[in-house]
Amino acid sequence: MFFGEFIFGVFKKHQHYLCFLCKRLYFCLSEIEFMVKKRVTITDIARAMGVTPSTVSRALAGNQRVKGDTRERVMTVAKEMGYQPNVIASSLRSGRSDTIGMVVPRINRHFFSHVISGVEAVLNPAGYNLLISQTHERQEHEIKAFSTLLRNRVAGIIVSHSVETHSFDHYRQVIDEEISLVQFDRVTEQIPGPRIVNDNFLGALRSTQHLIKNGCRRIAHFAGALHVNVYEQRLDGYRYALQQAGIEVDPTLIVENCIIQEAGMEAVENVIVPQQVDGIFAASDLSALGAIQKLKELNIAIPEKVKISGFANEPFAEMIEPTLTSVEQNAFEMGTQAARAIVDNIGMDSFMNEEIHIPVRMIQRQSSVMDLQEMVVESAF
Repeated sequence: MFFGEFIFGVFKKHQHYLCFLCKRLYFCLSEIEFMVKKRVTITDIARAMGVTPSTVSRALAGNQRVKGDTRERVMTVAKEMGYQPNVIASSLRSGRSDTIGMVVPRINRHFFSHVISGVEAVLNPAGYNLLISQTHERQEHEIKAFSTLLRNRVAGIIVSHSVETHSFDHYRQVIDEEISLVQFDRVTEQIPGPRIVNDNFLGALRSTQHLIKNGCRRIAHFAGALHVNVYEQRLDGYRYALQQAGIEVDPTLIVENCIIQEAGMEAVENVIVPQQVDGIFAASDLSALGAIQKLKELNIAIPEKVKISGFANEPFAEMIEPTLTSVEQNAFEMGTQAARAIVDNIGMDSFMNEEIHIPVRMIQRQSSVMDLQEMVVESAF
């Protein structure tokens, strides 16, 4: 039995070969032919298929710019040829690792965990590793995460900024070093590059219109931090729905920084009950959950007295009593689009400055519908 890595060649009777790992000399005592196979590269696949190496690279990353049948053919040929991405060689050539950094507010949120899964579904087959850092909604932690990723010479960074983030100098540093940067969900237009977002305005508009259609006139909004694009857009959608229905927007019914469970419970005591609110559109399922818990404690019937709609379609939305109407964000698709954007931009002289919209859909449940037979899942919009 032979161990280690041997000089490429054929073992023939009585010939000797030097093992580079243990520096020992071995002899082949039988008539055994042993060929160490050359590692299959993207160029090998391209040559076999008669296409360019860049086409093969994009196809392995699932890039939509490559035709579907071509992507499938590349994957089949790569598998047949035994292709394995050579991350070390790529790192030596580029001066950067084949690692993509990802910075998110919180890994334990359903939305962000599904985005991460979507990112991995694209990056792993393309030969990239994913290094994840969470900021816990702190700008300081976000800046440190960027610094660490830059020191490790990542090939690109995918980011959704923290609630605390107001300054984006650390984003500009990434661009200045010609490293690809893709933003998703919480984004800023101050920084060039791809932005992958939901249509938050339309999701909020449809949710508020749904509450109005079901008889609500005093509708409160549990908003997030309004300097963050997603929460600003959801507030705009809420306001527009009220205006279109001829309902005056009451600023006292807009509760800012109300996206966690405890905040939702406090808002019921401080706003919902005193203001005789009959509907709640929450920018977060967590604050909607808090509202449901507190209303049940106060024996206020849902949806008879107060109807509630959330945003994010967290797993608990269909497990609680009553089940929660919410907006599905298609987080996995957002992740795949973010990963494809980062792969497309790596090594480019200039970054694509585009905004890609991921459709959302509203799922009606018991918290907002009196007649259970009328509950429907809205088509994507």
